[in-house]
Amino acid sequence: MVILRREARDEWWAGLPAGIREEIDGYVCQDAMLGAVRVITAVGFRIDGIGVGCAQLIAGDRYAHYADRVAGEPDSPLDPESLARKAAGCEGRVVAVEAVWDGDTVHDWFVILRAVIDGPESERSLASVYQSTAERFLEAGAGAGASASAVTGRRPAAAVAAERAGRRWPSVSACRSTSPAPTSPTTRRRAGAPRSR
Repeated sequence: MVILRREARDEWWAGLPAGIREEIDGYVCQDAMLGAVRVITAVGFRIDGIGVGCAQLIAGDRYAHYADRVAGEPDSPLDPESLARKAAGCEGRVVAVEAVWDGDTVHDWFVILRAVIDGPESERSLASVYQSTAERFLEAGAGAGASASAVTGRRPAAAVAAERAGRRWPSVSACRSTSPAPTSPTTRRRAGAPRSR
């Protein structure tokens, strides 16, 4: 298996038949990374030695090419009213809101805000706070012309945004609770999660 430099990947891409390029770009524009990687390895492994690692780089190049035209998932809302409405659908009492680090090959590290529930389901995801979501949330809260980096300093934007959303968390009673006690936001680091610098 080979890992190609950017110029070699561009050359390999240009040598593909138009139909294959359109199929891969179709997956990319639908934000279906695994579908794009599957096609790239299917057409490139035997002939050119393109394995999964190189296929991810090629698909990443296509994501960069299309940038804002990739139909990704919509941002999770981080306002207290939306989070409370999502938590209201939980069976049982919300006893805490956790901010848990997670990560994948597409979004890098991000934070999941989730409700910890005293009931049949023990937890429910309320929001995924990706870097882009965090930056928009922080910039909107900071006022006109402010950048997310000015707000976060050296801390990851996703951590700061999740922390701020958790601080604004309404009381448990807004979430079909029998207790008027406020929820307590907590954080938990997953193994390998980024640390504050």
